[in-house]
Amino acid sequence: MADLNELTNRFSAALRQLPLVAILRGIKPSEAQGVGRVLYEKGFRLIEVPLNSPDPFDSIAAIRRSLPDDALVGAGTVLSVDNVTALRQCGGEVVVMPHSDGGVIRAAKDAGLLCVPGVVTPTEAFSALAAGADALKLFPAELVSPQILNAIRVVLPATTRLLPVGGIAPNNMKPFVDAGAAGFGLGSALYSPGMNIDEVARRAGDFVSAWREIAPASA
Repeated sequence: MADLNELTNRFSAALRQLPLVAILRGIKPSEAQGVGRVLYEKGFRLIEVPLNSPDPFDSIAAIRRSLPDDALVGAGTVLSVDNVTALRQCGGEVVVMPHSDGGVIRAAKDAGLLCVPGVVTPTEAFSALAAGADALKLFPAELVSPQILNAIRVVLPATTRLLPVGGIAPNNMKPFVDAGAAGFGLGSALYSPGMNIDEVARRAGDFVSAWREIAPASA
């Protein structure tokens, strides 16, 4: 297990490479390595398996074993301290949450893991940062317009990374980026259960191309 400083540096490098998180909700362990590899080949360095998937820790372990160290693999829909412990034991590195629970955030940091909690208000955002969040997942993005994102961003520390998640597609990222989004979490528009590798590759390529067209000059 890498130490936290190393993970933090790898996280920053992964976001510079491509700040898109592949959310593989519903993936099975038998599919995990193949999907993980094709995403890596397309440029993805951040991969998440939500815990409401079949045998998610097995999938996380399989993806982690199959990819180089510049990729980071984690769990989404992390709801408890026990989930954090299980993630660490299977080799995962990133805790992603749909909510902002200070106890879970602190447990993740105490375990030496990165943590990206879900927030939708300034109060939740500041509380998550105070607990040690490494970035903030704006979720669900359908409720957070680019105008709202911008209003939240301007009151947060300048280094805060805001990642909208929910309903993100290649054709709707630009307004969020213009408002200050640092990247995105990609769900069913990228992957859905049972999707074949060729389709995953095609969708991944569409997202990467869209990002390259709108990426800020500093990205």
